[in-house]
Amino acid sequence: MLESAAAEGLATALIGLALVLGVVGVILPVLPGSLIIILGLLTWGVLVGGPLVWTAAVIGVVLAICGWSASTVLTGRALHREGIPRGPILIAVVVALVGMILLPPLGLFIGFAAGLFGAEAVRRDYDFRAAGAASLKALRAMGLGILVEFALAGTAVSVFVLAAVIHFLF
Repeated sequence: MLESAAAEGLATALIGLALVLGVVGVILPVLPGSLIIILGLLTWGVLVGGPLVWTAAVIGVVLAICGWSASTVLTGRALHREGIPRGPILIAVVVALVGMILLPPLGLFIGFAAGLFGAEAVRRDYDFRAAGAASLKALRAMGLGILVEFALAGTAVSVFVLAAVIHFLF
């Protein structure tokens, strides 16, 4: 635990910046957004300490874990429901990484969508309609997963901000 109010304030400000970076990482999946938020909140709890800080940190960590899990489950369920195996997904991820390098940051999304559609078209014997329908449903599920994760990550950061204000004012 830090001893001075100035050190606590500096630590809280730096952790706040890390949490904002984590929220950005949820939207642009180049960074592990939820993981950054979880580690940031736990670090804040260790550095600043106290019942209020630890309560807020634990609530924020639970929210971030729920968002991370929901995103993974929603996307995985949609991919499984559409019968999309791991092969096309891996191809989509590789094309997304190439897209991220060629056209940052939108290339990541464009590359994933194009890679998934292309791999599904080949897998479905060039039935573009079926490949497009399956890819679109998978992308919708991914979008919904990102929105749920973003909402819960934002709520976790809001809990942090509220607890930080209370901690420093009272």
